[in-house]
Amino acid sequence: MKKTTLLNQPLSAVIAGLGHTDTLVIADAGLPIPPETQRIDLALRSGVPGFLETLKTVLTEMAVEKAIIAAEMKQTSPELFEALNQELAAIPIETVPHATFKKMTRDARAVVRTGEFTPYANVILVSGVTF
Repeated sequence: MKKTTLLNQPLSAVIAGLGHTDTLVIADAGLPIPPETQRIDLALRSGVPGFLETLKTVLTEMAVEKAIIAAEMKQTSPELFEALNQELAAIPIETVPHATFKKMTRDARAVVRTGEFTPYANVILVSGVTF
């Protein structure tokens, strides 16, 4: 049995296969997922698992160079925006319009769907390197 934090096999496999600049999306329950993009559906019910809980777990295993969020998060979900900034601390965060964000998900290796019901609780994590 695996000893590290992340136990979800499909998510662990995607992270293990990421190369430099590949992307992984952590999404709320409502973000549309393009049919051509791998879906890792963790959602059980409203709020379970939560966006931040999922992000914290992913960050235990993934080297992240940059994060991308929808600009609308700042105004619509300011508490989440602040929590995200604290969680990502030293990782640069880029903002794009939500319509652009949704288009960018097509290029992701996978979209991880959470049970989060907070508007714009989505982030694209850009893979870094550990050397």
